[in-house]
Amino acid sequence: MRKRRPKLAVWKFASCDGCQLSLLDCEDELLAVANALEIAQFAEATRASVKGPYDLSLVEGSITTAHDAERIREIRRNSHFLVAIGACATAGGIQALRNFADVGEYLSIVYARPDYISTLATSTALSEHVAVDFELRGCPINKHQLLEVVSAFLAGRRPIVPAHSVCIECKLGGNVCVMAAHGTPCLGPVTHAGCGALCPAYDRGCYGCYGPMETPNAPALSAWLQGLGWNADTLKCVYRTFNANAPAFRDESERHDGAP
Repeated sequence: MRKRRPKLAVWKFASCDGCQLSLLDCEDELLAVANALEIAQFAEATRASVKGPYDLSLVEGSITTAHDAERIREIRRNSHFLVAIGACATAGGIQALRNFADVGEYLSIVYARPDYISTLATSTALSEHVAVDFELRGCPINKHQLLEVVSAFLAGRRPIVPAHSVCIECKLGGNVCVMAAHGTPCLGPVTHAGCGALCPAYDRGCYGCYGPMETPNAPALSAWLQGLGWNADTLKCVYRTFNANAPAFRDESERHDGAP
């Protein structure tokens, strides 16, 4: 008798679907994943809908409505392991910019009938609502890191995903430091590795797509960036992108909010 394959479910909340597509981008490796796991839920890939409980749930997107908050609790109850994938799921995403303003004012400007809209005042990470077994950073996530997470689950071990900064990736790739050599502003010193230092490899500063590294020293980096000519308003904005609500980036942006 063939051994039962673990059930994999992939779920979407408020997001662009890019992190789910990273799984489909695995191409040849995806066949191995499909052979090792039963894909029970994955709207981007199949119309199949198999009831839980699920052995592993990969969840993309932030929690932005009361319905989302209840739905993620239900998914958590039906999942043995739950992994948050991407900036939206781990830090609230670009939509977390609402957290710094009045959502009611946004609704009145954007929608002709704001009374039809039901939303929370904030966009938040999954971990603010349920227990999360692992967080995979990125906007979008790195497909090789995703395969490592799935492989680790199948092997019964913790995923091996580096927690160091993009600067280490630059060193490993032999890149010249764009900030030291050219004075190009770069968030690499405080940003989680995973992209392979893509932007610095092409002489561009890091934009912080993977969110804060494990122990970032954002105030020290901000002081350096001010020396390159950035004012407080620019510093506030640079920390408020894909990972605006990640604590280290949020705190640093708020430190410059209203500063001269």
